[in-house]
Amino acid sequence: MIQTILTYPNPELKKKSASVTIITDSVRELVRDMADTMYDAPGIGLAAPQIGVHQRVIVIDISGKNEPPDLIVAINPIIVHGEGETYEEEGCLSVPDYAANVRRHASVVVKALDIDGVERTWKAEDLLAIAFQHEIDHLDGILFVDHLSSLKREIFQRKARKAAEDKR
Repeated sequence: MIQTILTYPNPELKKKSASVTIITDSVRELVRDMADTMYDAPGIGLAAPQIGVHQRVIVIDISGKNEPPDLIVAINPIIVHGEGETYEEEGCLSVPDYAANVRRHASVVVKALDIDGVERTWKAEDLLAIAFQHEIDHLDGILFVDHLSSLKREIFQRKARKAAEDKR
């Protein structure tokens, strides 16, 4: 079921998420809802806190529009290694209408459980590496705008406040 995506400055986005201790039917339902929500948005990644659930679950699919879906489900993901540096433009479903360049590792190794509780390891580069880092940040209450310089973050916050006022 498609869920509502929380948007900045909702304080729920700043909360840290708890580890999943057992993969239950409710966790499987959460994953289905997250995938439905991500594809509907449309986006390439979604973390559980973005729909108000504070569990360490992310979904990612970087396949293109003309490619079959390739959904990655990562439960309790951790980055075990990162190297290199990239500085690419990022956006976020929780920060609509704003994008900025963010410094990240160019490649990462991520360990997590899949939907069946099997430990998986992903060696990710380029867009997939960025997506993993971006979504794992959400699990720790970090938004991509938190990585910006104080000046760029202030500009973003002013823009966000003005947009909120304009909606009233």
